[in-house]
Amino acid sequence: MKRDSYKQQELIAKIKEFRLLDDDFMTKVFENDYECTELILHIIMQNKDLQVKETHTQYNIKSLTGRSSRLDIYAEDSAGKKYNIEVQRSDRGAAAQRARYNSSVLDTNSLSPGMDFNNLPETYVIFITERDIIGQGEPIYHIDRVIRETGKSFDDGSHIIYVNGTYRDETPIGRLMHDFACKNPDEMYFKVLADKTRYFKEDEKGVADMSKIMDDLIEDLIEDEKKEIALKMLQDRKLENGEIARYCSLTLEQVEQLAKMQTA
Repeated sequence: MKRDSYKQQELIAKIKEFRLLDDDFMTKVFENDYECTELILHIIMQNKDLQVKETHTQYNIKSLTGRSSRLDIYAEDSAGKKYNIEVQRSDRGAAAQRARYNSSVLDTNSLSPGMDFNNLPETYVIFITERDIIGQGEPIYHIDRVIRETGKSFDDGSHIIYVNGTYRDETPIGRLMHDFACKNPDEMYFKVLADKTRYFKEDEKGVADMSKIMDDLIEDLIEDEKKEIALKMLQDRKLENGEIARYCSLTLEQVEQLAKMQTA
């Protein structure tokens, strides 16, 4: 009982350290939350009239090749414009090629067979990054296709935006980036973000919800570690599959599946 109580205290302490820049916490705060998503888009798009009519977190979307992408936040507004908001602590996760790919996936999932290409909606792939990965000290960077010879916009309706997570000032974007990096909801500027952050950090039900997610993440990590050990044992070829299953606390079926993947 004491051990369970200590574990719970550890989980609560870790939850207190979460920020909106942390993927799992951000997912819960923005889960099915139109108001939080609208706040971000109002500030980044500089359009307070924008109305979100659909929003999802960790949204799976398939490309033509069958490879699926998991979008941190997917949203569509009342004008039919589509948005993918990605929160990235790692520079690698916000690479230009990733933005390009996500943009193409939004496009390929926007037209039904037989529809005219002119019906493609305007799309925005937005990266909120912990560091200023463009490196020019700007709060926000807009990337659009231009005709090189004339300098005029190609105007294909495809947009990529990078938001500098280190930017701080008293403008809405500076305050928003402060809130994304803030651990204490009492120190946040935007009430809607502060309230949701406080719920998952201080409310009994919210904390229990986050604790369950963290337990699942820990279990997944342990499971992955066990499979990595099993793969090394399979490579050594010194033990039978049944013995590997027993030593790694896996089922025989799991070990046999790993063996098939190794030989594929």
